[in-house]
Amino acid sequence: MAEETIPRRKFLLGAGIAGTAVATGLSQAEPAAAAAQAQAPAAAAAQPEPLLALNETEHAFVVAAVDTLIPADELSPSGSDCGIATFIDRQLASAWGGGAKMYRAGPFHKGKPEQGYQLALTPAEFFSAGIAAANAWSRKTYGHDFDRLSPDQRVEALKAMQDGKAEFADFSSRAFFARLLAIAMEGFFSDPIYGGNRNKVGWRMIGFPGLPATYINLYEEYRDKPYVVEPRSIADFS
Repeated sequence: MAEETIPRRKFLLGAGIAGTAVATGLSQAEPAAAAAQAQAPAAAAAQPEPLLALNETEHAFVVAAVDTLIPADELSPSGSDCGIATFIDRQLASAWGGGAKMYRAGPFHKGKPEQGYQLALTPAEFFSAGIAAANAWSRKTYGHDFDRLSPDQRVEALKAMQDGKAEFADFSSRAFFARLLAIAMEGFFSDPIYGGNRNKVGWRMIGFPGLPATYINLYEEYRDKPYVVEPRSIADFS
């Protein structure tokens, strides 16, 4: 692969709707708002939290993956410093991670991409199996688990998964990457109360004011002008 470092988040541009949404949001940001968000303070260092769903090996993979997708730069701290690994662990430990309200009675035929999730696995089981398959492929390809690869090798490995070129045993590397990217972005832009978007860095980056979500009284005052305020989360109203 090329020796030069891949610019931040350019990796996401070919990753479908989620990556396109990020690129569009950034390109449409007002210059004044963008400058203000660039001055956002770094996420405060947090004490390690006990793992609720991931084991140590899985957590190491998640940290390495989200730090590759969202490396630290002038826009924000790294993905794990933004709390994304914590967000993912909490989600997988939740009722959603256990497959609550998911149809799991089968039969489970191979579906088309547009049909969405078609597996018997719960989200927690899916990530556990996917991480195990990714590490097995990484050991076979590079000689080490994913979290022990160099930064360039991690990018190369994630690109291979994104393109479906990483040959996982009885598992789709493309499907795994797509869900990994989606949940990482959910954590980066979610309300901080769920563990991710620490210090509201994701919101600051795109100029999202958070809650409340009703601004009808400000439409006329800020028509065609950037609305730059301190974002507020659910916790700020509790």
